[in-house]
Formats: sequence, C-alpha cells, structure tokens
Amino acid sequence: MVRVMDVTQGSHTTETDGLPPPQRYWSIAVILVGMVMAVLDSSIANVALPTLARQLNTTAAESIWVINAYQLGMVMLLLPLAACGETLGYRRVYMTGMTVFTLASIVCIVAPSLPILALGRGLQGMGAAGIMSMNAALVRHTYPRRMIGRALGGNAFVVGVSTAAAPAVASAILSVASWRWLFAVNVPFCIFVLALGVFALPRSETVERPFDRVGAVLSAVLFGALVFGADLISRDAHLLLGCGLLALAAVCGVLVVRRGWDQSAPLFPVDLLRIPLFGLSIATSTASFCAQLIAGVSLPFLFQRGLGRSMVETGILMTPWPIGTALAAALAGVLADRIPSAVLNSAGLLVMAAGLFLLAAMPPGIDNLGIIWRAAVCGVGFGFFQSPNNRTIVLSAPRTRSGAIGGALATARTIGQSLGAVLVAILFRALPLVQASRWALIAAGGLGVAGALVSSLRLGHAMPADAPARSDGAESLADA
Repeated sequence: MVRVMDVTQGSHTTETDGLPPPQRYWSIAVILVGMVMAVLDSSIANVALPTLARQLNTTAAESIWVINAYQLGMVMLLLPLAACGETLGYRRVYMTGMTVFTLASIVCIVAPSLPILALGRGLQGMGAAGIMSMNAALVRHTYPRRMIGRALGGNAFVVGVSTAAAPAVASAILSVASWRWLFAVNVPFCIFVLALGVFALPRSETVERPFDRVGAVLSAVLFGALVFGADLISRDAHLLLGCGLLALAAVCGVLVVRRGWDQSAPLFPVDLLRIPLFGLSIATSTASFCAQLIAGVSLPFLFQRGLGRSMVETGILMTPWPIGTALAAALAGVLADRIPSAVLNSAGLLVMAAGLFLLAAMPPGIDNLGIIWRAAVCGVGFGFFQSPNNRTIVLSAPRTRSGAIGGALATARTIGQSLGAVLVAILFRALPLVQASRWALIAAGGLGVAGALVSSLRLGHAMPADAPARSDGAESLADA
C-alpha cells in the first residue's frame, strides 16, 4: 500500500509553486555548490594519478582505483538512494549524502596508503550518489514550474564549467601543494552546504512504501558490474573478466526490470519508462552520452597519434567541447521554456553529429584553430540537447516520482558511457589506432543522428498537466 504524506512545514505546502525568494536563492546556491563538489571530485584526481602512484609507492595500474572506487560507489547507489528520497524526503537524503561526502573527504586527506585512499574515494562516491540522485527533485521543488528549463540550463552550465575546469584546478593545486589538498578544498564548501541546506532546501511530500531491498541489491550489482566490466574491456585488462561482468550486468538488468514490471513505483523506474515522453527522452540521453564518451576517448588518440599534437595541446584542444556545452546549455535552458524541447533536442544532436563528422574528416595538416571550432560545434550541439531534454524528463514524470528522475538521468549517463567505452575498445582492437579513432568519431556522429530521430518522435506527445505553461503547451510542433 502506498500513502502520500505531507512533510512540509509552515506556509510551504506540496502545492506551492517553488520556493519564495530569498529562500529560493539560498536553495539554488546549496544545490549548485553541492553539484560542483560532486562533479569536480569525479575527475579532479585524474591529473594526480602519476603523483599518487609515486608518493604512495604503488603502480600506475593500481592507482586507477582512485578513479574506479569513486565511480563504483556512486553508480551502485544512485537508484536505491533515489527510491529513499521518495520515502524519506529529498532534502534528508541530500544532506545525508553531503555528510558522507564530507567525512569521506577527510578520510582521503589523511589516507596513509592507496587502499585507504580508495576506501575514502568509494565513500565519496556513495555520498555523491546522494547528492546527484536528489538534484533534479530538489530543482523541481525549488523553482516555479515556468522556470524549470532555465534552472536546468543553469545546472548544465555549472556542470560544463566544472568539468572543463577540473584539470586546471587539479594542476594549479598540485603546483603549489600536496595531492591531499585536492580533497581538502572540499571541506569548507561542504560545511557551507551542510550549514545552509538545513534551512534553505525545500521540504517535500514523502510516499509511504516498503523499501525494495532485493531490487536495491540487483541495481547495485547491475551498475557496478556494468561500469567495472566496461572499464576492464576499455583498458584491455582482464578481458575475460570484463566480459563476464557485462554478462552479469545483463542478467541483473533483466531481473530488476521483471521485478519492477508490476510494481506501481519500482526502484528501477520501469513505470516511468512506459511514459512515451519520458522513455524517448531517456533513450535519447543514453545515445548522446554514448556519443560523448566515444569522442572523449578517441579524440586524444587522434590528436596525438594522427595529428602530432603534444599532451598539453591535447588538453587545450579538448576544452572547447565542455565550454561550448556550458554556454549553449544556459541559453537552451531559457529557450526550452518557450520552444518545444523535441525541436531543440533534435537540432542540437544534429549539430553535434555534424561536428563529430567534421572531426573525423580532419586532414593531417589541420591547424589548431580548425580543431577548436569543430570541437566547439560538438559542445554547442550537446548543450542545446542537454538542458531541454532534462527539462522534458523532469516534467514528464509525476511529481511524486521526482526522486526516481535523478536516478534515471544518472542511469542513462552511466549506461551510455559504458556502452561507448566498450565500442571504442572493440574498434581499437580491430583497426590501427588512428583509423579506429576516426571510425569511432563516425560512429559517435551516427549515434547523434539516431538520437535526433528518436527525439523527433516526441513531437506528438503532450506534457502532463502539471508542466509549465508556455505558448505551445505541449511538445507538439503543430501547437507551438
């Protein structure tokens, strides 16, 4: 039996259209700072791996666990914590996640060895799961419905800037301080979020339902095996084990879907995927993140092996993509409140696909400017896709399932990136490196075109009644 309970206090009720100023602005600040911490820590340690391996007396291969532990801790708990958010409250799960993230950062600061550091990173990932899985739900309860598009555009802008800045931030810290400061810088920002979040974050309705422990275990094994198996295959390490883990992930995927098929609010959001607008948007998101990962892995090889660029030049040449994404996402978020999201999504993915095809066709003698504008085109296209698509996902689900939305968004990203890693690994084994990189970019462009076609199927589907009013009132182009 499912029962909705109102846990709001004061004048703010479940019917309130967002938070009133100035509480809304403080809530936005808490959400954005928390997201910056989670995004930065997902990649800030990458630059420090050689330093970590040397100072902790370990091998380069073993140091990879500083990255893997974070990713595994996060992806294994995204859906279980999303379900907890609906039953315990989004604010409570978010604050618990931030508390774990803060304590884990302290473990990383004082870690005397690689195993302890990996443990701290795994705990950080678990805390980040609580932060990221609640992000969409808190945004939905913070902003008025008419502003959801620009709100998600602002979130995407912050994510893009954080992603682009992570290598530079890490390099700057390592140039003046120990690697431990990579994690120490988190602490004051985490304290800010913990101190302010208690008062600023919105309270929400909760749903009284038993927690699906079996579904949580299946979900954790599914995504843990998927990410770890894809990583092993992409790095050509323990190929047989990697294939076995992917097979285990497939079995768990079937079991978790079958388990949730007849449930009204399953942990794995099968009920939401049955909603055409939601399901098509998630499918499009998965294809786009697959294409993004393929490009992110193959471009450095093409730049260095095929075009003769140095490692420093490669890092600079990779930057226009996230910068283009950040700038375009902010604009697209505003436009998404006025223009059908399916139109913006399809156009964005076609632009990204065009940029990928142009990158694949680069001649050997191309100058850096020619590379930069092509990468920027990809980023702009991805930015025009991301914010409107996230808006559609957030608003096409019932309000009582807001917690599942964050889990679904993160799941689409995880599945897409894992499939992209496997595809690149297959191409790298089958073809010479430079040729494989070019074909990988062509494949990524094809995924972008396929995603645009899937996105266009949403034009005939209307938003639910609680979606923000705008000139079209739906996703239909004819109504715009």
